[in-house]
Amino acid sequence: METVMRFLIDRDLSGQPLSDEVQPENIGRRQFIRGTGALLGVGLGAGLLGHSSAWAQQPGGELLVSNWGGDWNNNVINALEQPELESKGIKILRDLAAAPARKTKILAERNLPRGSVDVAHFTDADAFELNQQGVLEELDYSKIPNASHLLPGVQKPYFIPFYISGVVLIYNKNKIKTPPTSFADLMNPEYAGKVGLIDQIYFNYFLAMGLLNGGSMSNAEPALEKLRQLKKAVQPRIYPSHQQAAAAMASEEIWITANYNARAAQWKAEGLPVEAAYPKEGAIGFEGGVCMPKRARNKDNAYRYLNAMLLPSVAQKIAKATYYAVPIDNAALPPEMAAIDFTPEQRSRINRVDLGYTAKNQAAWLDWWNKEIKV
Repeated sequence: METVMRFLIDRDLSGQPLSDEVQPENIGRRQFIRGTGALLGVGLGAGLLGHSSAWAQQPGGELLVSNWGGDWNNNVINALEQPELESKGIKILRDLAAAPARKTKILAERNLPRGSVDVAHFTDADAFELNQQGVLEELDYSKIPNASHLLPGVQKPYFIPFYISGVVLIYNKNKIKTPPTSFADLMNPEYAGKVGLIDQIYFNYFLAMGLLNGGSMSNAEPALEKLRQLKKAVQPRIYPSHQQAAAAMASEEIWITANYNARAAQWKAEGLPVEAAYPKEGAIGFEGGVCMPKRARNKDNAYRYLNAMLLPSVAQKIAKATYYAVPIDNAALPPEMAAIDFTPEQRSRINRVDLGYTAKNQAAWLDWWNKEIKV
């Protein structure tokens, strides 16, 4: 089953942007070179262990992590895996590839006594699909004590979020003096020829524009009329990737778009004169994170990984490296990073995607998008 678009992450810890080819969010990526790596270290602090008897033993052994490659994998190594696991005695092996190949591997191993993957990084959409196929472990939250700090609404029985964001409006503040307030502003005739949309996240536009016409996260049919109106009113420019949309924003080819809040923070940090505007309809939410296959060999170490992932120190590093918000309430991000996050009031109005509905309709939406909007 083809599911919701893949999302996220575009900077490494040195502050350099990634190419769009290595983003978790991108559809049509070239498959990453697969590889493994391992580092050894010593000890594991008792603060990571939680209260389960399964954690009484000293850490050690192996853990196979399935992940995207490129700088995203480097971010995870630097923020989480090396300081919290490898340096404390766990040998991490890495299976790096694009999401479709890694999903196929987990599905192929479903009937084996033991699989090869212990924890896997996916978007919420990919994890939903795998859970529907019955291959993911129902997590024991007593073994993930740091999960007590997860934000309301993000906890799932089979998936722990690691980074979160939402689709908002991003505009050139030098060209648009009155901040936009609604997804309807994308149809403003004053912006004709200056509106940019992005193929990679097209399904978000169905959900966003549907909200303008009585739709919901479980009913995007009203979006069709609004998208036709948008095309007629402003003739939007369609870009294949976030990177190309950023270049168009920099050159002032476009003045406004709808994209992840993290992109606004990133582009602003890179010197573009942009601001994010939270739409009155609410942002369209997104989560990326980690799940555990049922056939995992090293479940104790997998739980250590999930628990460490939710440490404030790890959250701070990931947020700084990627400009994406984090799903815990005790991250204590510094004031200068406030732009990457939503306020509590904005969080309360995030539209959480109905993953089942979106997965069922994505193929039809893509066909309609290509025939009605891109042409």
